[in-house]
Amino acid sequence: MTDDMTDDMTDDMTDDAQDWKHWHEQRTQTVSAPYGPLSLTGTHWLADHPDGRLPGIPGHWSVTSESVTSESVTSDAVVLAAGDDDGLTVDGRPRTGEVRLDADSGPVAGARVAHGARRLVVIRREGLWAVRVFDPDAATRRAFRGIDATAYDARWAVPGRFVPYDEDRTVLVGNADGKERGLGLGGELSFRLGGVEHTLQVSVEADGSLWAVFADATSGTSSYRFRFLRPAAPDAEGRTTVDFNRTVLPPCAFADHFVCPFPPPGNTLVSEVAAGERNLRR
Repeated sequence: MTDDMTDDMTDDMTDDAQDWKHWHEQRTQTVSAPYGPLSLTGTHWLADHPDGRLPGIPGHWSVTSESVTSESVTSDAVVLAAGDDDGLTVDGRPRTGEVRLDADSGPVAGARVAHGARRLVVIRREGLWAVRVFDPDAATRRAFRGIDATAYDARWAVPGRFVPYDEDRTVLVGNADGKERGLGLGGELSFRLGGVEHTLQVSVEADGSLWAVFADATSGTSSYRFRFLRPAAPDAEGRTTVDFNRTVLPPCAFADHFVCPFPPPGNTLVSEVAAGERNLRR
């Protein structure tokens, strides 16, 4: 049952089902917001543009290193040189001349640099700098019709147990842009689905919650080619709930310019996980 049927649900819904419905509605609002993932129109790596000119973006963008202490420790940053006709604003004000930019850490709408309604977000990944362009008028956002998601089913929320590794591990995995990058893993999450024991390698987030990149027997057919699962932080004994009802699509399902990791070895389940977010609605 997909989300277009949830509007027909009655007040007899369980609390868990009602919570899921609200979660799904909030997810839809978040991804379709003016500066949500659907509005990403480009990720431009500065190393690929040594002349400082980024496609469709005014100004001159470069990377600089400068000493920040008496011990001559250096710090990388992006330097933007804007001209009178570039129409760029920095911190909400028209800007000409040079400005030093660190990576943006807040919401996209609060990015320091803007060009009209577009937000130009400075990011750093694996020591490389890039500028991401978020445009509320992006074709992907205008074409959005919703997220196909299976309505809540209590059978997809099962007990799980997390066992941390003695030391964090990093494995090389493919990414949506065709490159291999390191994926940090903090332990293994075990659980049973339909009487079958499964294990996923998971990362541990700063707040203690878990994050898994996984595929299953529906991936690439009735579901997107891989998805994300985010169980809550386990308790002192490693117990948590593995709720596939809240499986989510990765950002690269919404825009081609995100860099999403593929599942690490062992994270492709033999079972069908016909739950949670499945695909973009066509």
